[in-house]
Order: sequence, then structure tokens, then C-alpha cells
Amino acid sequence: MICGQAPGTKVHASGRPFTDRSGDRLREWTGISMADFYDETKVSVVPMGFCFPGQTAKGADLPPRPECRRAWHDRLMAAMPQVELMLVIGRYALDYHLSEEKGRPLTEIVADYERFLSAETKPLKLPLPHPSWRNNSWLTRHPWFEAAYLPRLRKKVKAVLEQSG
Repeated sequence: MICGQAPGTKVHASGRPFTDRSGDRLREWTGISMADFYDETKVSVVPMGFCFPGQTAKGADLPPRPECRRAWHDRLMAAMPQVELMLVIGRYALDYHLSEEKGRPLTEIVADYERFLSAETKPLKLPLPHPSWRNNSWLTRHPWFEAAYLPRLRKKVKAVLEQSG
């Protein structure tokens, strides 16, 4: 399961999640092929909000609308107890799905990936920064993310996909 923020402008227009450069980067990070990513029997995309929330004056996406999460997100989560792995993407999803981490800087949460990978919870929740181009400088400042975390993430994703058939 991919749990992110909400659709951006391109995705809102296409009606299909992660059909933008962020999606390309996310698939690269996870090692999930385009076919598997959009195979609803293998991957579900459940954003915190299901509609495009609009933009700020500077062109950044607004936060997901809380009434959208209350109306749909929790119901969908409850209807999918079979989910083995949840990729929790970005601040809004982290604050909700990893509420015990709320208030910690995103970098600290993601850097604690070993603890998340070794957790014995179902679903296993793995934190990620948003794959947006806006986070390019974050990726540059934290080379451990690509060098150490992403290989482990890809291995975990591959194991879960193979297990689910």
C-alpha cells in the first residue's frame, strides 16, 4: 500500500495516481514496475485526501483536506486488513500513520529506517520523504537514503510482492 498526501495537478488531471515525475521516482525507489504498480491486486494507493486540495500562492500543493480523510481514508484502511507493507510518504501521511512519531523531523524518522524495517507489525510501515522534485536538495544532503535505505526498501518490497503472488 502506498499512503501519500493527495493528488497533485497532473494526477488530478489524469485521474491515475503517481502519473508524474514523482511517480517515476517512487517506482525507481521501490523497484516496482509500472505494470505491478498499477495492478490493483498487488498495490493499492490510498492517499490522505482523494481530491486535489489546490495550491498556495507559491504553487505548492495545499495540505489534504481533513474531511476527505475522515470520509474515505479510514474506511478503506479498515477494509484492507490483508495489507502486509505500507509505504508512508510525506509529512501528512507520516503524522497520521506513524502518529507516535509526530513532531519528530522527517529526516530523523526516515533515518530510523532500521527500526521500522525490523518492526513486527502488520502492516509493516516504512517512512519515506515525498518523491517530489521539491525534495531534491533533501536527497542531496542525505546520501544515506539512496545508498543504504533504498536497497533495503527494494528488497522488502520485492519479498512482499513475491509472497503475495
